[in-house]
Amino acid sequence: MLQNKRRYFLQFASLTLAALFLSLTIAIAAADTQSGEVLFQNQCAVCHGNEGAGGVGVPLNLHDFLSTTSNRYLHQTIKMGRPGRIMPAFHTLSETQIQSIIQYIRSWRPAVVIPEYSLDLIRGDAEKGQAVYDSTCANCHREKGIGGKGTGVTFSRPRDAELIAPAIGNPAFLAAASDQMIKHIIMTGRESTPMDSAMAMGLKEEDVDNVVTYLRSLAETDAQQQIKHSHRDDAVLVFESSYSIEETIENMKRASLGHNFRYVREQTLNHGFVEKEQESKDEYLIYFCNFNFLNRALLVDPRIGMFLPFRATIVKKEDTILVMTVNPDYLCSLFNNDELKQDCDYMSERYEAMLEESTF
Repeated sequence: MLQNKRRYFLQFASLTLAALFLSLTIAIAAADTQSGEVLFQNQCAVCHGNEGAGGVGVPLNLHDFLSTTSNRYLHQTIKMGRPGRIMPAFHTLSETQIQSIIQYIRSWRPAVVIPEYSLDLIRGDAEKGQAVYDSTCANCHREKGIGGKGTGVTFSRPRDAELIAPAIGNPAFLAAASDQMIKHIIMTGRESTPMDSAMAMGLKEEDVDNVVTYLRSLAETDAQQQIKHSHRDDAVLVFESSYSIEETIENMKRASLGHNFRYVREQTLNHGFVEKEQESKDEYLIYFCNFNFLNRALLVDPRIGMFLPFRATIVKKEDTILVMTVNPDYLCSLFNNDELKQDCDYMSERYEAMLEESTF
């Protein structure tokens, strides 16, 4: 009898411990998902949307995206980003934090089977693959897989397509995606996107192998390995004026006309924060804008509106008049979008020239 009681007690204790362990596992998983949600909202939602529906960044909450994307790919993408595209690298996130974000992303569609791909390379003909790519894929993914123009999904701005094609020739994409994953996506396509299956595009499996081999060859070229931003190191352009504040403002107005900028307005720096009679006459903001350029630049990346229209700050420090403005080259380098480079070069050159002409 005593032995039976002992046996029942041990069974009960085992079941209790198992239930406790299961509860702790569920609680930990729930906590990870919750922390992943917080991390996603803080780090990712501004581009990908609160629930992954897309925006400036591509949509993630698609069945065909999550069913064809491995956790390894998501991990590497978060960690490395996409050099020269919108997606930055999140080097400051820990392994645990990255895993929490992935777990949260997966929680959107818990029924989706997470794919795992081997790392075996596909041996095809890169030259034949380029011919197939150029005739079938380049219309969306563009030459050498540099990706569709613009960002994310359609806003109120004109787009080449409702969903912007990713940069599949980008070195970070090729480092994150295995050959087998790329092949699987081409073979099956992705519903809810313009991406058709290989069969629908009239491609044979051999054609797909050749395309994958061609894409993999892009990672070996210097152009893809070395994506750099040539920008000035200073976040702010600062010039010392040899004129009074009033004279410097008038000089700025004249200089702006010579560079096709229209004068908008001027105001004291603390305007609206204090009573009018208390506004400082030693600190001014002056606004200029080239509206044609502004509209064109916003089509490339809406974040450029953070430093457009052009604003110059003019302050008097003791006997010195300083004129300063943000450096577009520096800010554009933070945005990780190579398409902005030409526009940022243009702005920095004009800003610097206007400040120089108004101060000397």
